[in-house]
Amino acid sequence: MARFADKVVVITGAASGIGEGAARRFAEEGATLVLGDIDTGALDTLAAALGGTIATQETDVTDRAACEALVKTAVDRFGRIDVLVNDAGVDHLGLVDEGDFAAFTKVIETDLYGVVHMSRAAIPHLRAAKGCIVNISSVSGLGGDWNHSFYCAAKGAVSNLTRALAMDEAKHGVRVNAVNPSLTYTALTAGMKEQPELIAKFEERIPIGRGAEPADIAGAIAFLASNDARFVTGVNLPVDGGLTASNGQPPLS
Repeated sequence: MARFADKVVVITGAASGIGEGAARRFAEEGATLVLGDIDTGALDTLAAALGGTIATQETDVTDRAACEALVKTAVDRFGRIDVLVNDAGVDHLGLVDEGDFAAFTKVIETDLYGVVHMSRAAIPHLRAAKGCIVNISSVSGLGGDWNHSFYCAAKGAVSNLTRALAMDEAKHGVRVNAVNPSLTYTALTAGMKEQPELIAKFEERIPIGRGAEPADIAGAIAFLASNDARFVTGVNLPVDGGLTASNGQPPLS
């Protein structure tokens, strides 16, 4: 399958986790890749493993100029942008009245402002290509979590930004969607694997009975970016093993 053989795909946060999974999936489907991350060593390792036509660039999405530079690299090297995947993100646990405000600022600047910076820079080119944006939000952008207000605030904003951008950009032929994963095993959640009781609680609440691997999320990203989803825009797609199908009550058996 080569749905992206003639497409240029830009991915932030591409060096690990869901971003890496997306890069691997798009590469399998023939895309030309432009990968951004703050971890240039991991980016270079990934690019070497994938082969194909790939550009990599150090990109801190909290820096608007760095985001504009990544978009410029894509256009200068390959002439267009067809797909933007906004994956770069950080997490933070803490209560609003007790947490480190600098941590809150970092979550908002990375998870929300990063999406805004990249989208602002890429939209003119996406309009020209009739392309699309896929944002990586979270189930935490659809409902609240205990001890997770900072992250929920950022991802809730991304989820609603996705809807609003979709409405604004539809007339230009640009689709905007988001995937909303639940527990996904990445570097961001690595510490959770060392807490079997916590993992067991998640597995009890997820009907499929396990957390996701990056490849599970990458398939949904590729679908939303493809022509198969040509009539899909403004959607926040839970990729959560059935977690959000529940009304929140515990199992009765």
